[in-house]
Amino acid sequence: MKTIPLADTSAPHAAHLPHVVIIGGGASGVLLAAHLLRDPATPLRVTVIEGRHMLGCGVAYSTSDPGHLLNTRVANMSAFPDDPDHFRRWLAARGDGATGACFVGRATYGAYMTDLLAPLSADGRLRCLRATCIRLVTTRAGVAAHLDDGQVVPADRAVLATGHALPEPDPTGLVHGAWQQAAPPPQGGRVVIIGSGLSMVDQAISLLSHGHRGEIVALSRRAQLPRVHATGAPLSITRAEVPLGAPVSSVLSWLRDLAARAEAQGGTWRDAVDGARPHLPALWRAMSVADRARFLRHAAPWWEVHRHRLPPESAAILQRALDSGQMRQLAGRFDGASREGAILRAHWRPRGADRILTLDAARIVDCSGIRRDPRANATPLVAELLATGRARIDPVRIGLDVAADCALIGADGRPDPRIRVIGPASRAAFWEITAIPDIRDQAQTLAVALIRDVAPHQQAATAAP
Repeated sequence: MKTIPLADTSAPHAAHLPHVVIIGGGASGVLLAAHLLRDPATPLRVTVIEGRHMLGCGVAYSTSDPGHLLNTRVANMSAFPDDPDHFRRWLAARGDGATGACFVGRATYGAYMTDLLAPLSADGRLRCLRATCIRLVTTRAGVAAHLDDGQVVPADRAVLATGHALPEPDPTGLVHGAWQQAAPPPQGGRVVIIGSGLSMVDQAISLLSHGHRGEIVALSRRAQLPRVHATGAPLSITRAEVPLGAPVSSVLSWLRDLAARAEAQGGTWRDAVDGARPHLPALWRAMSVADRARFLRHAAPWWEVHRHRLPPESAAILQRALDSGQMRQLAGRFDGASREGAILRAHWRPRGADRILTLDAARIVDCSGIRRDPRANATPLVAELLATGRARIDPVRIGLDVAADCALIGADGRPDPRIRVIGPASRAAFWEITAIPDIRDQAQTLAVALIRDVAPHQQAATAAP
């Protein structure tokens, strides 16, 4: 596998080209860089700044556990919407015979993301810096990214590809984060996992694959596991059918009708969900703030377990653990942790009850998801943008406020085209922007806009022949 060193690899002949700096080298940042530089004739240079992970890996693909599978098939994971077989061909070149219907390891996909940039560094239009951006200053000429190593990187435009807002480690040490490295728990001890989504699935599979013999308890509000993938085809849905601007109750009724239509045609509800997927950003943007908040309170958990599904292989592992009694689910709310000697105590309130119960545990893991207070969990860069008024939190508080063209909206309500936002960091504007098929479409659209913006003499097309 070719890798891109996180170092300055720019060539002198590229120094005069218009410059885009991408802050964040996870999947969102790498996909955007690949789309910006895909055409070798594009007069543009790109700097990717990443301080934590291997390029392309980020939080999602930094795992080394082979049991952590993508929850999307190979056929839908190409980096390029116009070349849907790109990822499968890359796998084949490595000697992996995976078909388009397969679910491969997330670490493998991280390697694919890294390899996307390898050929783009040869002509000097790409450089990658191992550093953390702590401040972003707008100037007459564009922007200047200030890094924690003292460097200042001037550019014409900046793109925030900072991913999910992750919480800091629990200062008490009682609760481990889902992505926090830690020694394995005692094999016979109980592990309490807060949450029942895909992060919980990864934690449980890692425990089981490493021979954990103790009980695994998944505690969540509704005790609902992600549903399982099955074969099918997305329902064909035109934009005219989509109830844009309707109350959230009407949108949910429309989705139920779609599921009934899919089943009447011999399919399943999955075909309805997948058919609705391309229209979700428009649906979200057309909702009132009150309806967005109502959706998040009442409908989002149900939507997510149907939308973000499990590979059958992963589901089978969990089902065996549930059937054997090694794993169980509890419906309730986590109410904090305490310690008594070597024993951890997970305190929880059963759903619909007033009393608080306690579970003894060898480890407590927080897998409660990615929807967290964006101000409380802001990175230093995002905190600085908020403090200076160049950014603001969206009305329902799931992220930065972002315009339809991905421009960052300031405290004054005005979007700044010099700073764009992509991927999960833009989810307040688009909601469903956490999966590769959605991010790659966004990257393609944003790349065209940026090229047109900073290199207007270049035809704004990124598709390779």
